[in-house]
Amino acid sequence: MHQSSESANSSRRSFLLTTGLAGVGTAAIGLAGAPAASAASQEEEKRTWRPDAESLRFTVAVMPDTQYLFDNMSIHPEPVEASFRYLLDKGREENIVFMAHLGDLTENGLKHEFEPLGKTFELLDQQGLPYSVLAGNHDIDPSTDDQRGRTPYLDVFGPNRFRQSRTFKGASADGYNTYHVFRAAGREWLLLALDWRPSAGGIAWAQDVIKRNPKLPVILTIHELIYVDNYGEEGRFSEFGARVWDQLIAGNDQIFLALNGHFWPPARTTKQNATGHDVHLHITNYQDRYYGGSGMIRLYRFDLSRNTIDIETFSPWLLGKDDDQLNLLERQEIEQTGPQDYFSVTIYFEQRFSGFAPVAPRPPRPATSQVIPGTVAYWRFDGGHGDGTPVADTERVIDLSGRGNDLTKVSVTGTPTNALTWSTHHHPDQPGHGSLYFDGNKNPLRGAYLQTAPSAPLNSATFSSGYTFEAFFKLPADWDPGQNGWAGLVSRQGRTGDAGKTQGDPDEPIATLSLSTGPGLQWAICPLNQNGAVTNWGHDLTTETWWHVAVVNDGHHTIMYVDGCPVARNPSTEATGITTLGLRWLLGGYEYGGRLDQILHGWLGDVRIVDRALPVDQFMIA
Repeated sequence: MHQSSESANSSRRSFLLTTGLAGVGTAAIGLAGAPAASAASQEEEKRTWRPDAESLRFTVAVMPDTQYLFDNMSIHPEPVEASFRYLLDKGREENIVFMAHLGDLTENGLKHEFEPLGKTFELLDQQGLPYSVLAGNHDIDPSTDDQRGRTPYLDVFGPNRFRQSRTFKGASADGYNTYHVFRAAGREWLLLALDWRPSAGGIAWAQDVIKRNPKLPVILTIHELIYVDNYGEEGRFSEFGARVWDQLIAGNDQIFLALNGHFWPPARTTKQNATGHDVHLHITNYQDRYYGGSGMIRLYRFDLSRNTIDIETFSPWLLGKDDDQLNLLERQEIEQTGPQDYFSVTIYFEQRFSGFAPVAPRPPRPATSQVIPGTVAYWRFDGGHGDGTPVADTERVIDLSGRGNDLTKVSVTGTPTNALTWSTHHHPDQPGHGSLYFDGNKNPLRGAYLQTAPSAPLNSATFSSGYTFEAFFKLPADWDPGQNGWAGLVSRQGRTGDAGKTQGDPDEPIATLSLSTGPGLQWAICPLNQNGAVTNWGHDLTTETWWHVAVVNDGHHTIMYVDGCPVARNPSTEATGITTLGLRWLLGGYEYGGRLDQILHGWLGDVRIVDRALPVDQFMIA
């Protein structure tokens, strides 16, 4: 939500103050209120409108019915101007990639209504912000379909207007249906803008557009689709909307979001298409509210990293006014915060789009590509064993670095043979496409783990110049903090007390990468230059999710990374190297007081140890 503090209000007004729009009441000022720009500067602005096409966060702006602001001799463009200037001012901050108008631009479809509105849209044209429009029933003769011929709407907002737009890709022969392709989150997205009443030919044209772009997710905009009688009800199809669903939406899995205006109040619903996938249907219209909706806009903030679209609805025109200039109704209308106006939608985009644009899995990478300079140990578990096959007691896991730090299996007495098994599960960015599944438990202690040989070179390594420890892991849904907490992913044998470290618990191991009861990651080691342990703490993690952890020391300080991101609780303590008693390293096992205390319950993928600090772009997930 927008803040209501004086400082926040002032910052919102800054873009309006420079254009002469701040504090405007009911007087129509038109574009004359804006400073003139030279042709050269306008061309430069066009070149500089460049949203971040690779960012996983981007915004699609939506503007519903503006008809009461362009009604015969009552022409009031300033709310729409303010909305457009807001989008232009916040373009980079919001990463706005597109703006879609949902129709009923005017009240009567008259030439003298469309002309000032067309001038207002030149604000977007001049700076190159891509947009679409479509005809609503008030923009044309509502008894006609897209074969109606020439109209004032088509004269102002026909295909010729969009010829210079980098996102405009085409129109139906009649000019009333258009499609646009914009790039965001590293892929292309298709937006269809359909007429008030697309003919059979119009629907066939839309089908063909989708067919010719078979891998693009589609946002459909149309003036009429769903409606409700009362605020808060679930949206339902109008008679015409049901036909659009049956003839176009239901059979095209690429359409995941459909937006319409026309009716009020606003509403939403979710329907399953012919493949059983969700299609989100939203109606947006505020023309019934104060000042014809006050130029209300809705921002659809896509965040593919969170699998979420956050939706917010507000009036930039009202936000731009001084607090002491707002009347009673304006104060109530600045933002729409009801559950149909301000909400979030969860879409697991990769899964939702997998039927038409599946993401190719990353192929395995050879072990040689991961044995970079300084690698002292590298273990992976993709040796071709069947999924669920027990690791044999006599089997060795070879150290692929060539340093001789091979691993062998150790089982707790009475543990079944399937307590340690080969698995084909793996992190999507893991070099080796395999893992080990450890079925460990604390009370009673059971399970199996891996350990280095007594003479392995790794046992005596002190890493005095720095190090990087990396591992991939996943915890199962039944992971229990009481039974499974404090298990080690990678740990070193030897009590801190035996190493002469007098600070802290003398029974703790001298080095461990463990999982707390959160579960959260803990890197607790005794550096060479400290008289006790120094600990890095990660945040709590979800189960049934693959994670990558890297612990990096540059010879002075240690930073823990989760999926390439530094955690908060990285101490500033000077930490050089890792104390050693010349004992073994363990994978999946954890000792306390010099005895086995816990065994991992979960999957462990590739593990790599390098004797220097690696940058993030050299991690195994890179």
